[in-house]
Amino acid sequence: MNEPARIPFRMHPRVFDALGADLVTSDVVAIIELVKNAYDAFARKVYVKFRKDKDGHIRLDIVDDGHGMTREVIEDVWCLVATPHKDRHPIARRGAEKRRVTGAKGLGRLSAARLGSRLSMLTMAHGEPCWRVRVDWSSVSEGAEIAESYVACERATWSEDSGSGTRLRIRDLHETWDDVRISDLKQNLARLIAPFAERRDFRIFLSVFGSSKLIEVRAPAFLAHPKYRIRGRVDSAGNVSSEYKFKPVAAGEPRTRKLDLTWRHVRDAAQGRFPEGGAACGPFSFEIRAWDIGGQDTAEIADRFRINRSEVRKAISAHKGISVYRDEVLVLPKSDNARDWLGLDLRRVSRVGQRLSTNQLVGSVSITADGNPGIGDTSDRERLVSTAEASQFQEILKAVVGQMENERAVDRSEPDRERPMEDLFEGLSADGLLDEIRSLSEDDLSASEAVPCVRNFSRALKTTRHSIERRFAHYSRLATVGTIAHMLVHEIRARTTAFGGFLEFVRERSTPCSDPELQEQMRLADQAIEALEALADTFLPLANRNFRRRKRHSVLEEQIRHCLALAKGDIRKRRVKCEVPKTETIVAVDPGELDAIILNLVINAAYWMGDAAGERRIDFRIRRRRVQRVEVRVSDTGPGIEPKDADRVFWPGVTGKPDGIGMGLTVARQLVISYGGRMKVSSAPGDGAEFTFDLPLRREGNANA
Repeated sequence: MNEPARIPFRMHPRVFDALGADLVTSDVVAIIELVKNAYDAFARKVYVKFRKDKDGHIRLDIVDDGHGMTREVIEDVWCLVATPHKDRHPIARRGAEKRRVTGAKGLGRLSAARLGSRLSMLTMAHGEPCWRVRVDWSSVSEGAEIAESYVACERATWSEDSGSGTRLRIRDLHETWDDVRISDLKQNLARLIAPFAERRDFRIFLSVFGSSKLIEVRAPAFLAHPKYRIRGRVDSAGNVSSEYKFKPVAAGEPRTRKLDLTWRHVRDAAQGRFPEGGAACGPFSFEIRAWDIGGQDTAEIADRFRINRSEVRKAISAHKGISVYRDEVLVLPKSDNARDWLGLDLRRVSRVGQRLSTNQLVGSVSITADGNPGIGDTSDRERLVSTAEASQFQEILKAVVGQMENERAVDRSEPDRERPMEDLFEGLSADGLLDEIRSLSEDDLSASEAVPCVRNFSRALKTTRHSIERRFAHYSRLATVGTIAHMLVHEIRARTTAFGGFLEFVRERSTPCSDPELQEQMRLADQAIEALEALADTFLPLANRNFRRRKRHSVLEEQIRHCLALAKGDIRKRRVKCEVPKTETIVAVDPGELDAIILNLVINAAYWMGDAAGERRIDFRIRRRRVQRVEVRVSDTGPGIEPKDADRVFWPGVTGKPDGIGMGLTVARQLVISYGGRMKVSSAPGDGAEFTFDLPLRREGNANA
């Protein structure tokens, strides 16, 4: 039998054009890659210069004071496509200092090829001769075999001030570099080093044709003073410890809050997509800054930092999104198209106004090659390689953004939105003013002396008017929620009915089912339908507020037991004990609406007790408070609620859950109010929470009331 022929792999020289276009997504990204090469060479300064040659053509010079290259490195490393050199030498050293290199994909040569047709490189290592390397990429691409492609290398004279380094000179640029593109480059270079890091051992300077002035590339000053900020660390198990800060640009009280988020909370929000146990993505740190970018907001920033309003939006847009830095150097995203790699803008559609969009955020996430080996970027540096570790990493970050959004909603809320309406209208009474005027007239004071009284009354009226306007907006939103809820419940019910019918059809046709994969998929489909039905149940009371209630009384204790049965999955999972009185109290409340009140309280209590160290209990206490009213107290042994948040937990959209809707307690309280009652919460951090509300008792002799 003949031996099989051995046919070698071959590569056409056009690989530089093809890979350069695919892997280096823009000319701005190409320059960033070349600047990163200077960083890897342990440069302390790098200069990006656009100049005009004698013939009027524009060239690009990138000059650094790094290690430079020897003749052997040029031949064995620089001329070797996809060299593993940086994989084998991940640490660069300069005396006692060291850096972890950032590039390992060999994009430097491809970047140079993308930018222009001709490259001239001067490079010199310490104590070594200077070498000039020339490459005509168009000639290289016209060759038949890459083995027949060469670069010209010769001795030269090093003309720079430093004793070592590299100068790239790229001519015949493929793109036109106008002021807009230069500005875009400057903003993106400012992102290369983590914007909130205090390192000064690597500086980037930019100069453009027509000017010899060097401008150091830095992030704008106002980015250091965000209105909202969350900063923290994630440990090796996926638990998050952070601090949120609110600092108004103009008037207002600053606020700081410590926040914790366990991996269990993140897993719950991800609906069990990750296995039991801790996260595998590795520890990392983060800082995310956010701004409101409405007209008034940008005007406040512009006034404080003495810049044009247009510069505010432009700067945030240039740095927008959450960027990942490995060992303090940018990993992703590189191009503008990939800024929303976390999918925040699509996620925002579900809660426009409360959720933050990418163009409101500037975030920095710091990972390390040693601590996060499972988080890798793709060759085009535009997304993460799809791994379990990367998925967990992204889910944690989305949960952190969710926490920031929840706190921001609190700081954007008006303090008087829950004042009783009658208290607001007291400000419209002129009785106090009339009394003061009468008193002045009795003392024979002139009309001019009554001016301060009228002025104070005018201010009070203005304040009351603003309060009523805000309250009207609040109730308008609730009315809108009711309309949306009706649509939501209708659409969910229609689709879950169809999905359920389809699953039954599959079961009938595949019984008995022995395929384990099909069984698992059917189980997951059932869970998805149950989750959708639960969502519909949450909004059902708001959707039905304008409809006639079908039944006007309930046995309170029976409905509590019914709700505990509905939530038995969460209760068992978190080992929660529940105590229900053995009494029988008939209340004039529709069973479905009573379920919505109690179920929201039970689910919240079970959720927040999930990480409690001691005994986990939910207790119900019922007593007649006054004639025809009964008081219900629901207490738990969870982490409790900060006193300043006792009212805010009832506001629409305010939630502590990573991916919560923030409507459960709003619905519960509004239902209690609709029955003439009130709901409040009392709590101390670490001592659990107790919700108290009152309901009408059924009138004796009226079975339907």
